[in-house]
Amino acid sequence: MLLRTFGWSFGVTALGLVAAVFYGGWTAFGIVAILSILEISLSFDNAVVNAGILKKMNAFWQKIFLTIGVLIAVFGMRLIFPVVIVAVSAKIGPIEAVDLALSDKDRYQELVTDAHPAIAAFGGMFLLMIFLDFIFEDRDIKWLGWLERPLAKLGKIDMLSVCLALIVLLITAVTFATQAHQHGGGHVDKSATVLLSGVAGLITYLVVGGLSSYFEDKLEEEEEREHEAEEAAKRSGKKPTALAIGGKAAFFMFLYLEVLDASFSFDGVIGAFAITNDIVLMALGLGVGAMYVRSLTVYLVRQGTLDDYVYLEHGAHYAIGALAVILLITIQHEINEVITGLIGVVLIAASFWSSVRRNRALAAAGADKGSESPGDA
Repeated sequence: MLLRTFGWSFGVTALGLVAAVFYGGWTAFGIVAILSILEISLSFDNAVVNAGILKKMNAFWQKIFLTIGVLIAVFGMRLIFPVVIVAVSAKIGPIEAVDLALSDKDRYQELVTDAHPAIAAFGGMFLLMIFLDFIFEDRDIKWLGWLERPLAKLGKIDMLSVCLALIVLLITAVTFATQAHQHGGGHVDKSATVLLSGVAGLITYLVVGGLSSYFEDKLEEEEEREHEAEEAAKRSGKKPTALAIGGKAAFFMFLYLEVLDASFSFDGVIGAFAITNDIVLMALGLGVGAMYVRSLTVYLVRQGTLDDYVYLEHGAHYAIGALAVILLITIQHEINEVITGLIGVVLIAASFWSSVRRNRALAAAGADKGSESPGDA
């Protein structure tokens, strides 16, 4: 099971490290190894959230997530995305941006740093909406009941998460964005850029998330009809026809997953520049880390870990909320990537331990009930 799920990740790790040695010697080997660990630590919460969505897909779409999805994640977000940032911010062509990344790495890093406010606002708003929609939803299982119960009541107010997200964006634009951090330690006013990028992130979430939810609801309705059709077919001896809506639902859920992964990868891509400004080493290290995140996602789904440890999803969403706030703060202030990664790890570890304690308490209660005799009951 372990080798079947993580086999590709192990293979990509070996190839990536060998390629690093050929490219830049043992120094490059060390940089790629560090970047891989950085990506995994920063994106563990991503794997937990992805697993919650991926478990709704069939085996075919899980395989698509591990193949086409990996190509998008590794080559799209970890290689092409930084180049696109430079091309847009510097108003140059993509080929020129690639040449700049390979020939003038310092200038390339400066341009990415200057584009950070826009990236942070887009990613921060997208992740903030995921967090807000989660905590405002009334769930049967609550981790921090003292907090989640009143928030679930507030969640009955229509469009509350959107209003709150826009308020956060406005506050960010008039505070952090007025003194946005730039290369060389300087600060400039990026209020308009942050507002525009933040609204774009919000719109992206609403469009992709809305389409995903719509087709997921349609899928549930069609599954109910299909079940009724099967029952009718058994009585009449006819074979029910297959439904195509499942493919649409899975496609938009896959699209939602990719946008979600893109938002999670912002901090990893930006944080990687603290270690190296070599685009090749960055793609190798972050690509290896992205493979493990995807394999971990599938492992969580196949093992049913989210069903056994019910608070894991809560911890991951709290980590998302923390990451969203951190991204917005980094528009003006630099925050060490170790702190970013540790916050997510601590929250998920706490939710895991709470799940373990809950399972033990339920097991103990079941044992006590089973040991009671009929006379005792």
